[in-house]
Amino acid sequence: MSKFIVPRIRETIELRQKKIDDNLEQARAIKEKAEISLQKYEKALNNATEKANESLLKTKAELKTFIEKRQLELYENLARKIKEGEAKIEQERVKALQSIEEMSLDLAVNVAKKVGLKDIKEKDIKEAVKTLKAS
Repeated sequence: MSKFIVPRIRETIELRQKKIDDNLEQARAIKEKAEISLQKYEKALNNATEKANESLLKTKAELKTFIEKRQLELYENLARKIKEGEAKIEQERVKALQSIEEMSLDLAVNVAKKVGLKDIKEKDIKEAVKTLKAS
């Protein structure tokens, strides 16, 4: 009986060992494929991260350049408008002073006539105003 049972047990054990060895080999192959896939994934992730960072830096630089250019345009536009405004203010100031001078002259002539100074001429009053203005 031991001639039949022992070889049968040995055969079963050998089959099981072969199956275990095959399973272990398959597991090693799967592990190697997984490690290779992981390395590829990490490399792709690193490449994508690197490209994204480069793109971000490029975009930041472009945006900075755009903002600087736009600010310069705005400053130039503002300076031009300020200069135009100052010129208009100066024109209006000159007009106002001329108007005041004309009204003062008319007032002086009318006052002179009202107080009875009939021989004072507008020309004399203008010269007096010029003299006062110059001093």
